Amino acid sequence: MGELAQAYAAVRQRSLRIAAPLSSEDCCAQSMPDASPVKWHLAHTTWFFETFLLEPHEPGFQPHHPAFRVLFNSYYNGIGDKHPRPRRGLLTRPSLDEVRAYRADVDRRMEALLGGQPGQALASLMVLGLQHEQQHQELMLTDLKHLLAQNPMYPAYTPEALDPAAPAPALEFIEFDGGLAEIGYNGRGFCFDNELPRHREYVAPFALASRLVTNGEYLEFIESGGYRDPSLWLAEGWDRVCAGEILQPLYWLEEGGAWREFTLHGVQPLDLARPVTHVSLYEADAYARWRKSRLPTEAEWEFAARQAALSGGSLHPEGADGEGLQQMFGACWQWTSSSYAPYPGYAPAAGAIGEYNGKFMVNQYVLRGSSCATPDGHARPSYRNFFPAGARWQFTGIRLAR
Repeated sequence: MGELAQAYAAVRQRSLRIAAPLSSEDCCAQSMPDASPVKWHLAHTTWFFETFLLEPHEPGFQPHHPAFRVLFNSYYNGIGDKHPRPRRGLLTRPSLDEVRAYRADVDRRMEALLGGQPGQALASLMVLGLQHEQQHQELMLTDLKHLLAQNPMYPAYTPEALDPAAPAPALEFIEFDGGLAEIGYNGRGFCFDNELPRHREYVAPFALASRLVTNGEYLEFIESGGYRDPSLWLAEGWDRVCAGEILQPLYWLEEGGAWREFTLHGVQPLDLARPVTHVSLYEADAYARWRKSRLPTEAEWEFAARQAALSGGSLHPEGADGEGLQQMFGACWQWTSSSYAPYPGYAPAAGAIGEYNGKFMVNQYVLRGSSCATPDGHARPSYRNFFPAGARWQFTGIRLAR
């Protein structure tokens, strides 16, 4: 088996392992329009390989099921019609078993396609498909967490215990001289199109916090009246506070004066040493103002991250435990103050595949790093994640800058 075929098999198996502990009911339900059922993720990632690799390259191509072309198309207008995103949870048919059979059929055909010597164009599409599935593996965990949190029994995804973190080291600000910096994909390994082209930006001298903000530090913000002080908040964020939409980080629970947190390990006592997570840009920005700091720009973050080590994740953010610049990767996605926009000279790919990133470059903010749910090997300093300012269901955290 060639290297590409081995990578394909490994990524596809990991998606099935994520779904393995779940019931059919778990895999079918949808908790909000922004989240998708696990079953849909399993089918959509398969649709991607069928549509973008098998259809143009497999001799005598026939779709596994003609209806799947519409049911599992996410946002590719160039492909054709799509099933409405908010109604993905109503797709009780096909069943989970039928979706698994769909995956098995496409995997068999992909193995045959890869049995020859794939050309550069096919190999590039294959790598994009694998990176795409890894993105959905992260979404499977975060979407599932949101779903389980709607259940008053607060069921755990995993029975593994979540041990208390060691006390967090003191937060320090590490100074960087800045200068004319090369920002974007450095030419080694894979990148998405929104990381291109590599270009120069001037980065003024700045300081970056040595670690992420902890639950304990954020609790001080709450107890000091941070959610009652309009001077700390962007106008749109304050409107959401007043409307009762934002009261504390998502998944925090207060009972009898004690704080707990819903995790993929179930409900746990709030661990004051672990990073605060599931906060919106509004909350991150308000906390930074309270600390007489600010959020970093994405260029500052990338400038500093090139000196940081990549690290893998788990199912909940780990605490900091050392010196220097920590938790840049593998704990929480970190909000920046940068709007999600194209780099100078950016050009999307031709055809439907060009819809992957470019058309979302409006009304969103950039997050950098990776989270505890990000698959190993998927993170890099130039990676640009992006969400609307109010998004909280991803593992989003706070790193301060000055």
